[in-house]
Amino acid sequence: MASNSTKSFLADAGYGEQELDANSALMELDKGLRSGKLGEQCEAVVRFPRLFQKYPFPILINSAFLKLADVFRVGNNFLRLCVLKVTQQSEKHLEKILNVDEFVKRIFSVIHSNDPVARAITLRMLGSLASIIPERKNAHHSIRQSLDSHDNVEVEAAVFAAANFSAQSKDFAVGICNKISEMIQGLATPVDLKLKLIPILQHMHHDAILASSARQLLQQLVTSYPSTKMVIVSLHTFTLLAASSLVDTPKQIQLLLQYLKNDPRKAVKRLAIQDLKLLASKTPHTWSRENIQALCECALQTPYDSLKLGMLSVLSTLSGTIAIKHYFSTVPGNVSSPPRSSDLVKLAQECCYHNNRGIAAHGVRVLTNITVSCQEKDLLALEQDAVFGLESLLVLCSQDDSPGGQATLKIALNCMVKLAKGRPHLSQSVVETLLTQLHSAQDAARILMCHCLAAIAMQLPVLGDGMLGDLMELYKVIGRSATDKQQELLVSLATVIFVASQKALSVESKAVIKQQLESVSNGWTVYRIARQASRMAASTPLNPLSFQCEFVKLRIDLLQAFSQLICTCNSLKTSPPPAIATTIAMTLGNDLQRCGRISNQMKQSMEEFRSLASRYGDLYQASFDADSATLRNVELQQQSCLLISHAIEALILDPESASFQEYGSTGTAHADSEYERRMMSVYNHVLEEVESLNRKYTPVSYMHTACLCNAIIALLKVPLSFQRYFFQKLQSTSIKLALSPSPRNPAEPIAVQNNQQLALKVEGVVQHGSKPGLFRKIQSVCLNVSSTLQSKSGQDYKIPIDNMTNEMEQRVEPHNDYFSTQFLLNFAILGTHNITVESSVKDANGIVWKTGPRTTIFVKSLEDPYSQQIRLQQQQAQQPLQQQQQRNAYTRF
Repeated sequence: MASNSTKSFLADAGYGEQELDANSALMELDKGLRSGKLGEQCEAVVRFPRLFQKYPFPILINSAFLKLADVFRVGNNFLRLCVLKVTQQSEKHLEKILNVDEFVKRIFSVIHSNDPVARAITLRMLGSLASIIPERKNAHHSIRQSLDSHDNVEVEAAVFAAANFSAQSKDFAVGICNKISEMIQGLATPVDLKLKLIPILQHMHHDAILASSARQLLQQLVTSYPSTKMVIVSLHTFTLLAASSLVDTPKQIQLLLQYLKNDPRKAVKRLAIQDLKLLASKTPHTWSRENIQALCECALQTPYDSLKLGMLSVLSTLSGTIAIKHYFSTVPGNVSSPPRSSDLVKLAQECCYHNNRGIAAHGVRVLTNITVSCQEKDLLALEQDAVFGLESLLVLCSQDDSPGGQATLKIALNCMVKLAKGRPHLSQSVVETLLTQLHSAQDAARILMCHCLAAIAMQLPVLGDGMLGDLMELYKVIGRSATDKQQELLVSLATVIFVASQKALSVESKAVIKQQLESVSNGWTVYRIARQASRMAASTPLNPLSFQCEFVKLRIDLLQAFSQLICTCNSLKTSPPPAIATTIAMTLGNDLQRCGRISNQMKQSMEEFRSLASRYGDLYQASFDADSATLRNVELQQQSCLLISHAIEALILDPESASFQEYGSTGTAHADSEYERRMMSVYNHVLEEVESLNRKYTPVSYMHTACLCNAIIALLKVPLSFQRYFFQKLQSTSIKLALSPSPRNPAEPIAVQNNQQLALKVEGVVQHGSKPGLFRKIQSVCLNVSSTLQSKSGQDYKIPIDNMTNEMEQRVEPHNDYFSTQFLLNFAILGTHNITVESSVKDANGIVWKTGPRTTIFVKSLEDPYSQQIRLQQQQAQQPLQQQQQRNAYTRF
């Protein structure tokens, strides 16, 4: 009995174990809130974030927060603290609170408590709500008043609230700035409190005057209070203020460089380096040549490796931005020194061979970025320095299995890929270095090096037959072990081999790979190798997902269309046109009919290929989360269908009006993969053949059918490439819609009178995976609402055409992944109507994607009581007249 009493009420209800609708889940939590046991109340409170995540719609969130506000108002301080934590965890849902006034009223009532801890929790609660109540004057007044409290807990809470409101409200920031300034400069204010007040000044960026006054105060603090803690806090606040206001960023860079150079304290130097790196990543365009030069001089002079590493990390960040071009650019009127003799190059060359791996990695990265970015310079010596530095770092890290060694190796390999792409003539030496080191490296390093080789080979055809032989020998040696690292290495090496031999894999290579798969590979390794082979060009495993099924189905239909077209072309030989075909063509006035039935078959084939192209286009639009390579693959399949359709039209159906301008040669210079290069080459060849035969022979001739067959064979000779999205989904985006009013049972219709309009509210939540916005982001959501009449009831009346259908569309921009809008719908015709709501999205580039979902509800249009009463009265008035007419008829009879 005792064990049963200790069970949670939520466990008894099965919450989390079975699917409860939103109302049931909220009722269960409400039961816990009203429990007499403190433990059950706290458990109910802390489960609210999970409820918000599962049902992120305003109606539920509004009700839930009002219940939490009641708990905050009447509960003890521990319950209030739990509510505060829930509010802070659910920050993105705060804007969905509908009754903000009532919610804040219940929270704010605790500010008048005699308990300073309760007031402190209330202040933190108000600070957490600053995004939805930025201009509440009573909250502003309470914060200012609590800053003068004698209780330290309440003052710290007021500081927290002041920082949050300053970030959201310009009026509050302007009003509190002088108060904060007085407290910081006041002698009675403890130093610890000053250190907490200073960061508030980072939010004083709403206008130039406010930012200038905050900057002057910080300048005074740095000068007046030279202690380490005060300087660190003031400088960091200084940096954050400059990064937000943007105007004072160059001055802040100079100030940080001054402290880095002149201040002897290591803690201050580290803080200066940290802030310089922040400004280097946020505003690299504000760095002048003098700033970079000063940083280089500091790095050359410092004897401490830790500080040198930090300065090099800043320079490494800058070297990958526009700042490096500014550094090496020639200013009119000044003769700039050549890059070879600059301090930045000198520093990077010295650090490339440093005994500290991190310093060496940053030195190599700086050299690589200079070599790649400054294309117009004659940097032959720098290119060699970069290659030699990468080689030495590769040798050093390939024998180290530690996490630090692997991280440094990744930096070096990324630099190799970047160098090979930016300077293609260096790719051969880079690849040879990798292959040489691959034999002696540790297994963990070998895996990373194989990834690097595959990345380079995907961009440039640098792996020759001799190198492929070395890879196969290494593959044989590695396959003798069955450890996890060896299995991973088998997959990585197989990937490099597939990339290196995309055109055709030799029989020997196939035999070696097959032998290793049969001997030491486990099932998961076999699948991964097959997946990599499919991405290059091969078969695919069964996958039940929608994109994969549709892609394979389209491929099957395309092959069937190819087969049907070849049979149609061969029918010209097996079933030539009859002798009467010419007479029929003259009678019908269609010269193409003299070719017999092949003309109709060609027309059907052309329509079939156009239909396939349209379906590929639909698949493209539905693949919002696909990577660019996968989308390009779908686009190439669509172009194949359009190419054959155009060839049929240009050769047979309508040679006179065929145009080749829009299908002109696109070239293969910008192709991103070998598969794309080969497909584009086939397209250009087919177009040339079709254009040469166009209008040269009277259709349909054997030359025309042979050209079509050759085009199909050329397309099929390029092995199909299955891209990454077919096997792996890196980005996941979905939309969840909620309609109101909505029936309790989805099959039941919603009743509405025919003389009224239905206000349909559509709410939605955008749900993301682990990497939101990796390839593209949602700019706006397009909602399309349409209705169709399912069944009609009652008499037919003459109704305006506008009232018979509903077809509306609205675009809304999600905020914190939530959006809502309303539609007014007419249902003048009595009967059951089907309402369909379909969503699509528009990305930042203006491209529309048909992501779905599609939601349907039913509405039953009923006759309004007044019209029904009038109709019944008219019927009753007509009944005596009809009876009198019947009596007269009987009398005459």
